[in-house]
Amino acid sequence: MESSQQKEVIDFLGQYTEVFNSLVKQVLHDPDKKSLNSMMDSEKLSQLLSKGVKVDTAMLFNKQMSFMNQQAELWQSATKALMGTKVEPVVSEQHNDRRFKDSEWSENPVYNYLKQSYLLNSNMMQEMVNSLHFEDAKAEEQVKFYTRQYINSVSPTNNALTNPEVCRDILESKGENLIKGLQNFIQDLQQSPADALKITQTDPDAFTLGENLAYTPGDVIYQNDLIQLIQYKASTKKVNEVPLLFIPPCVNKYYVLDMDEKKSLIKWAVSQGHTVFIISWVNPDAKLSHKGFNDYMKEGPIAALDVIEEVTKSSKINVVGYCIGGTLLATTQSYLLAKGDTRINSLTFLTTLLDFEEPGEIGVYLSEEVLPFLKKNIKEKGILDGRVLGLAFSMLRENSLFWSYFVNNYLKGKDPAPFDLLYWNSDSSNLPAETFDFYIKHTYQENNLIKDGAVEIEGVAIELSKIKTPSYFLATIADHIVLWQASYKGAKVLSGPTRFVLAGSGHLAGVVNSVDHGKYPHWVNDELSDSAEHWFEGSTKKEGSWWTDWENWVAPQSGQQVTARKQGSKKHVSIEAAPGSYVKKRN
Repeated sequence: MESSQQKEVIDFLGQYTEVFNSLVKQVLHDPDKKSLNSMMDSEKLSQLLSKGVKVDTAMLFNKQMSFMNQQAELWQSATKALMGTKVEPVVSEQHNDRRFKDSEWSENPVYNYLKQSYLLNSNMMQEMVNSLHFEDAKAEEQVKFYTRQYINSVSPTNNALTNPEVCRDILESKGENLIKGLQNFIQDLQQSPADALKITQTDPDAFTLGENLAYTPGDVIYQNDLIQLIQYKASTKKVNEVPLLFIPPCVNKYYVLDMDEKKSLIKWAVSQGHTVFIISWVNPDAKLSHKGFNDYMKEGPIAALDVIEEVTKSSKINVVGYCIGGTLLATTQSYLLAKGDTRINSLTFLTTLLDFEEPGEIGVYLSEEVLPFLKKNIKEKGILDGRVLGLAFSMLRENSLFWSYFVNNYLKGKDPAPFDLLYWNSDSSNLPAETFDFYIKHTYQENNLIKDGAVEIEGVAIELSKIKTPSYFLATIADHIVLWQASYKGAKVLSGPTRFVLAGSGHLAGVVNSVDHGKYPHWVNDELSDSAEHWFEGSTKKEGSWWTDWENWVAPQSGQQVTARKQGSKKHVSIEAAPGSYVKKRN
């Protein structure tokens, strides 16, 4: 970049800074945007480092010496590169690190030096943490998490002046990209809760529920305070006698299971001859803050079972639970069995935790340091704001789900492209304070759910080990929300015949990996070994979607073929067409 161009870029950045500061002050002085303590407070790191930590001095010394040698080598390399000599890099980014994909990061000596210097410092910080020995394993995990967050936040790609793509955009647009970026930032900030930035990840106007998402034909045949129950229209002349109910997570919208034709598990299940029902959870506000976990159970799956039994005249129902919906399903089945109710004929758990001993990085947000802040905030609002939860999940994959959009939206001034899964991901739901308190205590905090009798709901002891219902567990190998090994441990809790299947990809893409258009394989093993690792060693890799494996498992438990049913009954008439109104309420 020539000196005149450098001056032009710096002038634009000066103007950008003045306008940025002015606009941010306006937003922050908005009485509705009172600042709260951040979940990423830097003081938390120092608090964690004071908890029973020992330093491996020999390891730390060796790493420091290696770092100093590499820095010296980098200086020599950079000097040669500036003089036109071709040199090999001292350090390189990982092959899947897309932050440095622009050719200038390797071809321009200045940007190449910035990149390598950043990578060396990043490695050094990580090695420093690795040289620490913690008495508390959870504290170690938190320190590593916060360190990674800091390292990725200070990447030169996140700064306008040190990102070659942004600098080119400034010159080409005469600074218009920065102005557009400011507008994008302020718009996001105004639409965010006080304690989180809801960054736009996709074009919000590109999708309409009932048109290009969630458009499998069906009717809402029942509703209460917490749910609408949808029955889908049969697409076959004959259907299975035993109907099928889906329970999605109550902190998300149900239509992740009914995206477009290529990814709709609902539409595919209907085409296989199932009479399909799904719960559409309400997006609660503070008026429903008193609703507890028992209400979600009774007004959710139990109410749905009552309606389905009346509509189909079937006393047996196959039920699928996704994520938290699966945790709720297991709890509900234990509760019902204790009361002599055997209507649930089979259980399918999609990326579900029953044993919360290994919650993965999401546990960082539920530590002793962070949880009091969360609880205080939720108690004041009456709800857990789904947008806060959405940001927390995004920061588990911060470079791909946060910083890439920060650069694209705010520095480059571009609008994100339409992406249906990210549209769903940003369409979060709230959770009542009462439900949050119960759920967090008995799962992530105390892991009581797998302790028979440790959890009681309306006087009924929850005992998962007594569940003998045939069960199917699906986990995904790259899931960062529900670790597949942790899901496997949950599968071992139940006492009935259990099939465990591992799918490729992650929490969303691995589940909606369709038969005709999916690209991820799955692993099967008929034996439920003592450990997840042993199970995987004995597994067989199968190309294509796990859907067919599940259909082969659930079909024999679905009864005889009967004439296709119409939606609803005289008692439960159509209230409105699917997708219904509850799913359309956005935060």
